[in-house]
Amino acid sequence: MESAIEFKAPWSRALRAISLGASILLCAGSVAALLAWLRVGEPAILIAVALPLLILLGCALCIIKGYVLTDEAIVVKRLGWVTRLPLDGLKSVAGDNEAMERSIRLFGNGGLLSFTGYFWNRKLGRYRAFATDPSRSVVLSYPKRKIVITPDDPQRFIVRARTLLKHKSP
Repeated sequence: MESAIEFKAPWSRALRAISLGASILLCAGSVAALLAWLRVGEPAILIAVALPLLILLGCALCIIKGYVLTDEAIVVKRLGWVTRLPLDGLKSVAGDNEAMERSIRLFGNGGLLSFTGYFWNRKLGRYRAFATDPSRSVVLSYPKRKIVITPDDPQRFIVRARTLLKHKSP
């Protein structure tokens, strides 16, 4: 078979705007808390200095850097680790640029540096997202779960993934 194929994870305009606005607010909160701590000297205020920065750091660690399609798995590249989505058991791969619309976040990150975690909407039901641009959504359907990813070239990704799935079928 062929070697791994890499796909980028471009950010949507909305993700850029949310990330910039939220980052500014978090940093401003830390600076305000630091100024309050310098004035008052109360050690408990240091929690308010650190907490927004820890939130930003936690979200930064979950950034989606890209996707790699291999013979065995779809690898979601993050900042510091990868998440492997096996091809075994994958029933279908389909593009749907409206897949994430009207979603409710159940647990995860709804737009600070990525859209990652567990979501629900009427169209997909409960699903997991590793996304940066919902308009490029590709839905991976397994027997008991759905996953949404957003590669830079959804059509190319779908064609390559379906080809791999055909070769894996008994």
